[in-house]
Amino acid sequence: MNRFEGKTVVVTGGNKGIGFAIAQRFASEGANLVIASVEAGVEEAAAKLRETGAKAVGVICDVTDRGAVAALYDRAEEEFGAVDISVQNAGIITIAKIDDLTEDQWDATMAVNTKGVFLCCQEAIRRMRKSGKGGRLINMASGQARDGFIYTPHYAASKFGVMGMTQSLAKEVALDNITVNAICPGIIKTDMWDYNDRVWGEMLGDFGPGELMESWVQNIPMKRAGEGKHVAALAAFIASDDADYITGQTINVDGGLIMSASHNPGGEDE
Repeated sequence: MNRFEGKTVVVTGGNKGIGFAIAQRFASEGANLVIASVEAGVEEAAAKLRETGAKAVGVICDVTDRGAVAALYDRAEEEFGAVDISVQNAGIITIAKIDDLTEDQWDATMAVNTKGVFLCCQEAIRRMRKSGKGGRLINMASGQARDGFIYTPHYAASKFGVMGMTQSLAKEVALDNITVNAICPGIIKTDMWDYNDRVWGEMLGDFGPGELMESWVQNIPMKRAGEGKHVAALAAFIASDDADYITGQTINVDGGLIMSASHNPGGEDE
């Protein structure tokens, strides 16, 4: 399929994990990609996309910096024209007991995960309105936008914020032919979940590498962790013409984890 031939897609946090999987999916369907990250390896990730024949550029961008965000969308327009789809995927996590959680950890998490989504959505909406073509905004929330896990109140708050922002913006820009939706990934095989497994494993008991994550996976009805491609498939659908009557929604990609009555990630009885 080439559903996105000629479309320009911006993906923040697009150099690895879920973000790169999303970039790969859009590239495979003909889109022009601008992938952004605060990490220096973002251009190497873009080069991997170009090796497949895609048009792609990598941009260093701190999504908490308004000027950097504006420059990101300027670059997208300079390279490929109007931005059609913007995926707000950049995110961070730390894990700490409430007595140990610092203001710096709280502020950094809210800045990247919530303020960063706001700044990117604001800039993308301005550009989409100016072009008159409408567009698609896709915000990355989390299973923790549904059910806050233990030792991550700051992360849960940041992702609940993304879900609320998605609903509010969807109402505001509906008549501009812009849809705004969010995705809640569950347990996905990424570097972030490797970190989660290690740190939660140390805090919740004597778990070896992979053991805690595997115990949580047993609470998933499908009994397996997801992959980036599963999230990417939903992102591509939400961005497609088939989803032009879907807005303000937050959709889980988690193998049924959150709907499950046995769901208890981070609980003391794992």
